[in-house]
Amino acid sequence: MKIAIDITPFTDKRVGSHRVRGTGFYLEYLKRSLLKYHPDNEYIFFTRGESVDKSVNLIHYPYFEPFFNTLPRSNFSKTVITVHDLTPLVFPKYFPAGIRGSFNWHIQKLKLRQASGIITDSYSSQNDIVGIAGVEKEKVDVVYLAAADEFRKLDRGDWKDKIIQKYSLPEEFVLYVGDVTWNKNLPRLIHAVKEINLSLVMVGKTLTEKLFNAKNPWNKDLLEVNKLADGDRRIIKLGFVSTDDLVSLYNSAVLFVMPSLYEGFGLPIIEAMQCGCPVVTTKGGSITEVGGDAVFYVDEYDTQSIARGISEVFFTKKMQDELSLKGLQQAKKFNWKKTADKTIGVYKKVLST
Repeated sequence: MKIAIDITPFTDKRVGSHRVRGTGFYLEYLKRSLLKYHPDNEYIFFTRGESVDKSVNLIHYPYFEPFFNTLPRSNFSKTVITVHDLTPLVFPKYFPAGIRGSFNWHIQKLKLRQASGIITDSYSSQNDIVGIAGVEKEKVDVVYLAAADEFRKLDRGDWKDKIIQKYSLPEEFVLYVGDVTWNKNLPRLIHAVKEINLSLVMVGKTLTEKLFNAKNPWNKDLLEVNKLADGDRRIIKLGFVSTDDLVSLYNSAVLFVMPSLYEGFGLPIIEAMQCGCPVVTTKGGSITEVGGDAVFYVDEYDTQSIARGISEVFFTKKMQDELSLKGLQQAKKFNWKKTADKTIGVYKKVLST
């Protein structure tokens, strides 16, 4: 097969708003895995504006934003689009589109319906795409993501001392990794951690951004998180960190917590499990597909439940060990060879119709 893959988010910050941890990660590992596990195909990696040889069998747009015009007009008969999730459309009250966003969604929805095939990260997202975008279910294939190989349980060494010293961290802490949008549920998390008087280390580029639109309703939780963290030494916002440092943080934390109200996948859960870090999370959206029975579930809408869950795992060594072992086994179900194989399967399915 001769496959053209659009990698525009690598070069254009306006396309794909989560390049650092989201879209960029997916593009990088999709490209790497296809070349590694399926080298018999010919891949053409291009950016928007570049001409693509008409001899390609299909074109893959591996990024999608509902309220932005991320899909160019395509002259190719066979197209595949990756839609990670439609969370903003599941909860429109908390992610208002505005006039321009609503218009763009109308256009993007039409392009989704015209696509030959759609790849998404979970069955939860598949249901959302079918129900909200009106796409036939047979056209939407679930291809799970995976964590990078770098995320692993570290051998003995001084890596914990180094990471604690580098960021001036306490010996024991709860770790959060991710964005600060409404669905991440961070205000409840901070209230819960304060209630049981623990240290919370928060990783994510948005957490330390100074220049953002405070009037944008999408940033309401960011404003609240900043207010709740201000002056409280227990809440440690690190912002963006390197992959090596993140691996050390997962290995050093007593537990990882993702209290999300809704997720299209939940990649940090796999990263944490792959590092042997116990996970406390919820059943919002796709999370049960990722966590299985290897995590401790709490009620995402109940601050007391979040606090109790964190406390129970944090102060129970036996439970930490059990969750760590279960997590390491659960994480093995997700790997980039499977992701590459199933992606190729979607390509073949599209070309056979």
